[in-house]
Amino acid sequence: MPKLLEVVRNPVAYVAARWTPTQRTLRRATFTALAASVLIIVTGAAVRLTGSGLGCETWPKCGDDSLVATSEMGVHGAIEFGNRLMTYVVCAAIGWAIVTARSVKPKRLALGRWAWGQFWLVIANGVIGGITVLTELNPYTVAGHFLLATALLTVATITWLRAREGDAPPRPLVGSPVRKLAWGLTAATAALIVVGTGVTGSGPHAGDSSDVPRMPMDWETVARVHAALAWLVVALTVVLWLALRAMDAPAGPRGRTRELFLVLLGQGAIGYVQYLTELPEVLVGLHLLGSALVWIAMLRVMLSLRERGLPDGAAERPRTAGSTDTRDAGDAASEPNAAEDNEPGVPATVSAPSREATDTDPLTTSG
Repeated sequence: MPKLLEVVRNPVAYVAARWTPTQRTLRRATFTALAASVLIIVTGAAVRLTGSGLGCETWPKCGDDSLVATSEMGVHGAIEFGNRLMTYVVCAAIGWAIVTARSVKPKRLALGRWAWGQFWLVIANGVIGGITVLTELNPYTVAGHFLLATALLTVATITWLRAREGDAPPRPLVGSPVRKLAWGLTAATAALIVVGTGVTGSGPHAGDSSDVPRMPMDWETVARVHAALAWLVVALTVVLWLALRAMDAPAGPRGRTRELFLVLLGQGAIGYVQYLTELPEVLVGLHLLGSALVWIAMLRVMLSLRERGLPDGAAERPRTAGSTDTRDAGDAASEPNAAEDNEPGVPATVSAPSREATDTDPLTTSG
């Protein structure tokens, strides 16, 4: 009975006291939460682009007399209710990340806080989603719904990247001018995403076949501003890459910047094609997926500009014949070595750091 009370009182602490995940398990858990945050953006786009935004006419129930979608609601009700159910999938993925981050030994308090931040953002976005339905797809609440989903994506990405590195105080890999340039690129990318919500909010895809209000802006003008910002982001990315090459920066920052450039090229191509073909739903959906990938790539660039050593257990001691590995079953055989496991530019020879005084924000310390 005392153990049962302990489980009920704090199940996460109960599991953490009895289980120590491997580094590979931690990476898998945090990556699953990241993938789920991308998936919820894609399914939300599907709701909008199929005109199913009011498939469930109220919230938190789907209908006045039903918690779930009924046959009378048709395919739109099924799509909208299916997107609501996706919230539970996201919560399950985040729950795994929380438990895994909490169970790591030695404790990584900052990592646990990043994982918990995802949970609270899901709750907040669920409330905003309900307000969006109750206000019959007000374009500003719809934009807020997407931006909160992007905030979730941000925290999920940072959690995943922090799980792959240690907790030593961050050491810059580039000079202050380059870091300032990277922050300018990040601000321009954030502005690009925000203006993109204006393109959607003033455009033809209102999310429902009824007379849904639109943002009082000229759609083509907003689209041109969005395109201009996109070109600015591409130009800053090229400048950042050239600066990194000129200063002979480590391979990590240069590789992440190159990846961002390639993602931007793909996203830009989709954007122009959808504009010229009058916004077909499939291309708009791909563009929304692309916006998530662009933001992930941007965050990877920012965090690659500093290093924090390796996490404890990343550099496993070589096993001799007949030795016993006590790591999680299924993980030991496929655990890569430390040099392959971490972001390029992070020295594989860095020793495991102390956990004291390391709960700093990885973004604020890189600028």
